[in-house]
Parts: sequence; structure tokens; C-alpha cells
Amino acid sequence: MKLVDRIKQFFVQIGELSYFAGRFFKEVFTPPFEFRELLRQCYQMGNRSLVLVGVTGFIIGLVMTLQSRPTLIQFGAVSWMPNMTGISIVREIGPVITALICAGRIASGIGAELGSMRVTEQIDAMEVSGTNPFKYLVVTRILATTLMLPLLVVFGDLIALYGSALVENLKGDVSFQLYFNIVFDALGFGDIIPATIKSFFFGFVIGLVGCYKGYYSKKGTAGVGVAANSAVVMASLLVFVVDFIAVFVSDIFYEL
Repeated sequence: MKLVDRIKQFFVQIGELSYFAGRFFKEVFTPPFEFRELLRQCYQMGNRSLVLVGVTGFIIGLVMTLQSRPTLIQFGAVSWMPNMTGISIVREIGPVITALICAGRIASGIGAELGSMRVTEQIDAMEVSGTNPFKYLVVTRILATTLMLPLLVVFGDLIALYGSALVENLKGDVSFQLYFNIVFDALGFGDIIPATIKSFFFGFVIGLVGCYKGYYSKKGTAGVGVAANSAVVMASLLVFVVDFIAVFVSDIFYEL
């Protein structure tokens, strides 16, 4: 029975999350629009995440180049290092790693914040006072994550490429200008556009899951912790699912 209950609960959550997403698309085009709260959330989720994304991207660029360089030297292909690193980071590593970092930081924060508001009955008080808590709390946060994550991905990609260029400059005497010229020559619209588009979906999924878990958090302080924890797990899982779908769809267009 436990296995049956878990499967049933899984499909129930999928249905509730789909209804939650449908309600978001209904409310996002309905006035009034909370522009001031949207800007505040963009600052909280974008600017406050720059240091974390930058440090992580820099380390990824360093480690990836240091690990790949000896193998490429064995095959006499070390000159392909900028091409390989640039395409790998822009296509896949940069967007996915940035999305996972934001899933850990942003989704848990949204889940805990909205969960505590639900537990302390602040959301109920907003409904009684005549305001729309869904528009003020949920719509603004989902829009903020959807808009900010692509910018964080671009920032993280640039820092990661700089870390990789630093290793090449120290180990292989490759100038920064030559390194970035090779990287930008290797990259095409088929690399940049799919990565940018799926970054918007990553941000949407992270904001949607964090708001869903926090908005429907159970009563009690333990419910806040459960909401934050489950938001991270579910958002991280959905990031990989969206990434697989994006790669599958882009591969179909490449074949056409």
C-alpha cells in the first residue's frame, strides 16, 4: 500500500502543479500588475545570486580545463581546448549548473518564505483584506526567476570561460584575446539560442516549484522545512527533465 500511495501522491502533485501553472498564466495577464514587487524580486534573486554563480562558474572553468588538458595533449589536440570548453560550457554545463545552484538557493528560499507566511496565516489575512496574494506573492516570483536565470546563465558562462582562459594562459601561453576569438568563432546560433531558450524554462520551473511548495505548505513549523526541502529536490529533478526535452527537441531541428 505504501508504494501505491506514493505513486498516487506523485500523480496528485503533478496535477496540482499543472493547475498551479495554469492559474499563473491566467493571473499574469490580468491587471493590476505588481511592477514594484517584481523589480524587488528580480533584485533579490538576480543580484544576490551573482557572487555564488560567479564563483561556481570560475571553478568549473578551471577544473574542466585542468582535467581535459592532459588527455588532449596525449592526442595532440590541445589546440582544440578553447573550442571544446566553449561549446561545452555554453551548450550544457553553464545553464544546467547555474539552474541547479538557483534551485538550491532560490527555490528553497521561496518555499521557506511562502511556507512561513502560510503557517503564520499572512496569506489568509491578505485574502480577507481583499488583496490577491497569488498575484502579489506567486506571479512576481515566478516572473522574476524566469527573467533573471538567463542573465545569470550568461554571467556564469562568461566567468567560466574566463577561468578556462586563465588556465590556458598560464599552462599553454595562449593570450586571452586569442582564446576568446577561437571560442566565439567556434560558437554558432545553434549553440547559443537553444541554451538561452531553455534557461527561461529552467527559471520558470524553479519559480513555479518553489511557489507551489510554499503556497500549499502544511501547517506547523515542520511544514516550512518540508516545503523548502521538497522544493529543492523537485526543482532539481525538473531541471534535468526540461534539459532532456530541450536537447531532444533541438536535436530534431538539427536533423531537419
